[in-house]
Amino acid sequence: MRRLRLGLALLLILGALAGGAWALWLRPLAVPVAAAEGDVPLEVYGIGTVEARVRSAVGLEVAGTLTELFADHGDRVPQGAVLARLDTRQQDARVAEAKAAVGQARAARARAEATILKAHSLLDKRRQAAGRRQQLLAKGSVSVEVAEDSAADLRVAEAELTVAQSDLAVAEAAVADSEARLRYESARLDRYTLTAPFDALVIARHKELGAAVNPGEPLFTLIAPDSVWALVHIDEASAGGLVEGQVATVRLRSHPGETFRARVTRIELESDRVTEERKVYLKCEVCPPRVYLAEQVEATIAVGRLPRAVLVPQTAIDRFDGGSGTVWTVEDDRLARRALSFGRRTLDGRLEVTGGLPDGARPVVAAVPGLREGRRADPLGAPP
Repeated sequence: MRRLRLGLALLLILGALAGGAWALWLRPLAVPVAAAEGDVPLEVYGIGTVEARVRSAVGLEVAGTLTELFADHGDRVPQGAVLARLDTRQQDARVAEAKAAVGQARAARARAEATILKAHSLLDKRRQAAGRRQQLLAKGSVSVEVAEDSAADLRVAEAELTVAQSDLAVAEAAVADSEARLRYESARLDRYTLTAPFDALVIARHKELGAAVNPGEPLFTLIAPDSVWALVHIDEASAGGLVEGQVATVRLRSHPGETFRARVTRIELESDRVTEERKVYLKCEVCPPRVYLAEQVEATIAVGRLPRAVLVPQTAIDRFDGGSGTVWTVEDDRLARRALSFGRRTLDGRLEVTGGLPDGARPVVAAVPGLREGRRADPLGAPP
């Protein structure tokens, strides 16, 4: 009886081992596989900030004390609008002094011009007198001394005209110098007033009334409202398909439930050497009513579409080197290992199979326990 029980127990153990072996080695293994998909979107993702292409910290070229401020944070100002003004009393006095100098120089020039007219008149008179005395000398009506005195008076008149002409040249130079000084002082007076260099939005005012200002010190920070764009950073590994003009979807951190349509406006020619990222600028087509510089943004850029492709997650690829790797496949209902080549990458981390996959073979998209070459497999549809 005891031998019968031992035999039955042994048979049960052998049956269990045989069943386990069948379940482990002979039963088909259910594995998820990839199916060909059509019209697959290709997108790249990046994060960045809101920036302004035209941004200027504006100030004055002269030192002084602020006496007037005409703009503040958040104001929109047209080009040429007065933003601030310094105390101009000292410079006003310099301009007045320069105007007086111009008046004096012009009066001196007028006097020199009158002297020339007088010299011309005197020269004509003495030329005529000298001519008459020469005629009388020839007739013997006057003495030689009288004729010589008349000739000497003519030479003196000619010299006086030359001196008057030189005085006029000096006077004209003085007028030019005084007028140049007046223009300089007037231009310097204009520098005491700060105007907007373009149609701008004031994003910061750095000084208040009564503050002492140094030359070149910023008083306001301005941006051009129509130059606002998003700067996003794209991993170089995903940036190969980027070109200007591509459509992007932008999401602001302050508006997580809204998206804004934009386009790629600029791709910088130099990548970041540390982060290995490319800088891409996006200009919105449908913009939020108000933006905040340096706010974080997320962007998805459409770089193309695959009309039909078999896609494998990178996590299912062994020894992936960026262009090829090894995957499990189901071929004739049995598991096999294949070295495949890969192309474009989707935003969810799947890679397009471009070569090495036999007809009818389907790549496995997720590792499951029990994978072994030659084992029967039950392929499941690719997970959604």
